[in-house]
Amino acid sequence: MPETETNQRDSELFAPPSDVRGMTKLDRTAFKKTVTIPVLKVRKEIVSKLMRSLKRAALQRPGIKRVIEDPEDEESRLIMLDPYKMFTNDSFEKAELDILRQLNVNPQISKYNLELTYENFKSEEILRAVLPEGQDVTSGFSRVGHIAHLNLRDHQLPFKHLIGQVMIDKNPGITSAVNKINNIDNTYRNFQMEVLSGEENMMTKVRENNYTYEFDFSKVYWNPRLSTEHSRITELLKPGDVLFDVFAGVGPFAIPVAKKNCTVFANDLNPESHKWLLHNCKLNKVDQKVKVFNLDGKDFLQGPVREELMQQLGPLSKERKHSVHIVMNLPAKAIEFLSAFKLLLDGQPCGSELLPIVHCYSFSKDANPAKDVQQRAGAVLGISLEACSSVHLVRNVAPNKEMLCITFQIPAAVLYKNQTPNPGFLDLLQRIMKIHLLNAGGQIKPFQKKKHKLLQSLN
Repeated sequence: MPETETNQRDSELFAPPSDVRGMTKLDRTAFKKTVTIPVLKVRKEIVSKLMRSLKRAALQRPGIKRVIEDPEDEESRLIMLDPYKMFTNDSFEKAELDILRQLNVNPQISKYNLELTYENFKSEEILRAVLPEGQDVTSGFSRVGHIAHLNLRDHQLPFKHLIGQVMIDKNPGITSAVNKINNIDNTYRNFQMEVLSGEENMMTKVRENNYTYEFDFSKVYWNPRLSTEHSRITELLKPGDVLFDVFAGVGPFAIPVAKKNCTVFANDLNPESHKWLLHNCKLNKVDQKVKVFNLDGKDFLQGPVREELMQQLGPLSKERKHSVHIVMNLPAKAIEFLSAFKLLLDGQPCGSELLPIVHCYSFSKDANPAKDVQQRAGAVLGISLEACSSVHLVRNVAPNKEMLCITFQIPAAVLYKNQTPNPGFLDLLQRIMKIHLLNAGGQIKPFQKKKHKLLQSLN
């Protein structure tokens, strides 16, 4: 029997009662249902040995015991069988019948009335039975410590409190269910939420990539779906490198990077994020390696970042072997902040291998999201990035909406105000000019006069 057909029949037999459709206030008692299941009666002392040979025939249904006591014989047990495979004695395969004969078990199949209750149904089955037929069912959520964070659609809102309670009932450790009721505030990166069911406490603790973070989820930004991205960026940095985290949140980039013995400058405009960032740095014992700021992203770039880059990329930068990375995780607006890099630094440009590496996040609904992000970032900087950047797809946020990260080195022509050639270049140019003059017998030919004037101006 095809697997899809089996699943469909299984969902019909083990579906909740049809009269729960439209329920908006959870009544667990309304989910009682009796189904008839084929069973095999066996002596209790051979159950373990026999079950290894009856894997195909036994009932495979999470939440339902496959072996139960026989109500008529305490020395026997009843093995629940798959109702879609086992109909009569002939339903057993030859190998199964051989084992039954060896263990002196009568292959006679009996019927047993099994009572199903609310506890026996999965959350998705409950919601599919309750919500209007044909509507999308919410069974997934983002877990933030003890909080289940849902993002309900309009047709699900009349059932929101029931959905919240089902999420709590069916997921151990979840004691509160919340729903986002507006878009993320791009200034402080938080959003209003409604507690659907459970406790009101939004103070939570999460573990991500072996680090611990504590915060008030109602006041800061946290997305557990970015765990892999946090690891990806962290792995790019080596001990001794420098990280500027422009929109640091509560520290999911800054803290793991600091643990690698990197120097970290972490900033967030949200006062609550700043508070919990400081707290989490101490909690993870990296507070001596992270300098924390509470500034607007542009002010952070044009203030502390500029000052540190002037030192990092200054005259002694040739001796520097570490890299400088700048992370800008504010997908809705980060590209706009790239303008802060234009003519940010004074002095002679450093070598191209020392220029800062930017990791800038953005959303895109374009048919070619990578090219779209490259073009938009390049437009802000006034250059083309298509040949000198890479774009990483972080995740699909919604239908036709992607989150991406564009990575590139900031060109010296963008970063520096003063593009005057350095002394080494002037010396080389002078030598070239003298060779041209000697080859011309000391006579300055018309096409060389421009070079001669240039040499005089450089001196």
